[in-house]
This record gives sequence, C-alpha cells and structure tokens, in this order.
Amino acid sequence: MRLKRLRRLRNLMTMKTSQEGIDLIKRFEGCKLESYLCPANVWTVGYGHTGSDVTQGLKISQGTAEILLRQDLGKFEDAVTKYAGKAHQNQFDAMVSLCYNIGQGNFSKSSVARLHKNGQYTGAAAAFLLWNKGGGKILAGLVNRRKAERNLYLGEANV
Repeated sequence: MRLKRLRRLRNLMTMKTSQEGIDLIKRFEGCKLESYLCPANVWTVGYGHTGSDVTQGLKISQGTAEILLRQDLGKFEDAVTKYAGKAHQNQFDAMVSLCYNIGQGNFSKSSVARLHKNGQYTGAAAAFLLWNKGGGKILAGLVNRRKAERNLYLGEANV
C-alpha cells in the first residue's frame, strides 16, 4: 500500500505540461521579443516572462523566448500540483495555463484549485470562466482564454 502511494506521489511530482498545453499558453500570451509594460505595469518579454531580469529595452531572440517559457512553466506546474492535486493531463494543462496567467498566489486561492482538489470537476470547469477581468473590466481576450482552458480541462476538442 505504501509503495503504491509513493508511486502515485512520484507521478504527481513529475507531471509536465503537454505540447497541447504549451500551445494554448503561447496562443493567448503571444510572443514579444522586446520588453513591454503589461496591463499590470510589469516589464514583460517573450511569452509573458516577468522577473528582475526583464527591464526596459530588453531584446531577446525567439529561441530565448522558448527557453524562458519552458523554464517558467516549472513553477506553475509545481503550484498546480501543490494546490489542485491529482489531475488528468488535459486538466493539468488547463490549470497550468490559468496559473501562468493569474499567478501562483491567485491560483492557490482560486475556486478552480479548491473544487478540483475536492473532486468537483464540473464546478472547477465552470470556475475558469470567473477569471475574465483585468483592471476590474471584463476583457474579451480573457473570456476567450478561459473558455479555451475550460474546454481543455473538460477534454473537449477545438481548444
């Protein structure tokens, strides 16, 4: 029994975003090779990469943008594993995309994570749609992203 549990835990710890999940993130984040101030007034570059290494006027290559994305995914994958627990690949990918966009802190307190962890998958899927605002306003891009994430979470095609 203990060995079976350890194997399950190891599988959770090694879960990674699939190419489908990465493609979803790329599609909605877009890629900018020169740093810019995002709506939250944070310097950003590549596929939504932020951090102390991003400053005004920073220029990167497409290859660097890809590397940064893959490096950044690790912390969001860890957060989804920690706060949402066990998931099927499509559920995991959708939650990583949400977490990538809203941050680990917001994801940890989200109804998506809580409902998923409690096995309330229909409710978790619906809760993606709640994260549709930027600056207090509903944004069409976020509405579309959340629908795509919800559809991926539910295993529906055409995400």
